[in-house]
Amino acid sequence: MSTLQIADGAVLAADMSVRSADVLADRETGRIVEVGDTARGDEILDADSGLVIPGLVNAHCHVAMTLLRGYADDKPLDAWLREDIWPTETELETDDIVAGTRLGAVELLKNGVTALGDMYFEVPESAAALAEAGLRARVGHGIVTVGKEEVTARADFETGLDVARELDGAFDGRIATALMPHSLTTAAADLLAEYVPRAREAGIPLHYHANETRDEVEPIVEERGVRPLEYADELGMLEEGDFIAHGVHTDRTEIELLAERGVGVAHCPASNMKLASGIAPVQELLDAGVTVGIGTDGAASNNDLDAFDELRDAAMVGKLKADDASAVSAPEVVRAATAGGADLLGFDSGRIEPGALADLAVIDLEAAHLTPAHDLVSHLAYAVRGSDVRHTVVDGDVIVRDREILTLDEAAVRREAERHAESLIARAESNR
Repeated sequence: MSTLQIADGAVLAADMSVRSADVLADRETGRIVEVGDTARGDEILDADSGLVIPGLVNAHCHVAMTLLRGYADDKPLDAWLREDIWPTETELETDDIVAGTRLGAVELLKNGVTALGDMYFEVPESAAALAEAGLRARVGHGIVTVGKEEVTARADFETGLDVARELDGAFDGRIATALMPHSLTTAAADLLAEYVPRAREAGIPLHYHANETRDEVEPIVEERGVRPLEYADELGMLEEGDFIAHGVHTDRTEIELLAERGVGVAHCPASNMKLASGIAPVQELLDAGVTVGIGTDGAASNNDLDAFDELRDAAMVGKLKADDASAVSAPEVVRAATAGGADLLGFDSGRIEPGALADLAVIDLEAAHLTPAHDLVSHLAYAVRGSDVRHTVVDGDVIVRDREILTLDEAAVRREAERHAESLIARAESNR
């Protein structure tokens, strides 16, 4: 057994208590062996003056959209998608997506994220880039049928199904999959009715945007006489293991439906604020027993992949939505960003205990904005920044050590991403 000992730090337990302890990980199985007074590991990772936490889980993202960071800002969602994002994405080439994915991977790992849900295109290549960088991910091909001929729309669904079948369990199990139609209003109803049962037969879960804006809700209510998630349920799109993104405009009936079906929600507060989509009823979801994770969404609508920003945003806007300063408390939001996200994605991580996957981050507490340390869980929710992450560990392997990513050449990744972003935007604007 080859082991990694994360030594001399404080450790965040699953019950949100903090105590001084070491963590011993088996690098062959990728799992935690001991927490406490551990045996000496083959490799020592210094956590002195640090807090060892479960790696954060970015439950909903479009990683390669790092190439569109700062492009087409300050517009509402529908206009932003139709006028700027979708036309630009038609110009994407495989190498662009790989370059954007690598850039996103650097950002995520250096900010303490160890796992994510990613919906985008050219998934075999992007999944390979994520896994090689050291991330764990549930991935899927984003299926959009709006404005497409029948044969093209059907091919989009076929690609989504093929990707989900072929990549599940790839890269030593670091990659899992789902069928990912973009949303209930951007994927054709007849094709959903055909392909959702095919996904079920193959044991493939679903992930899609739902109830993100009122403009998604009202057409379904007017046309079908039911709420969007009731419509999704009629299509068989709400089963245990599925999860939706956003859930901003969910009513009590839909929240109860999510709880009954065991379907979780990836909450993306910064994106929802920037696009003026609204505020998700997170405390109501939690009170109903719905599993909630935290996501950044894409860097085009955020504009970064710092998951610690999302913890603070989720707690703050959750209190506003509930009109209650005690709502979406620090422990609840930290749990959502760790164990909640891991549960959504179906990964045995998000907690520090023997047997769990050794996906961890070490927070450097020696900073003015983290002093004094009255309550470290409060600090995680309200004060820690991604730049406070000292080390990141996935499967017991050190991926980031002392803020340096070990799996990628960060400078080269940034140069390549800049080159691809400039070329992409030039092609898109010349074709308008």
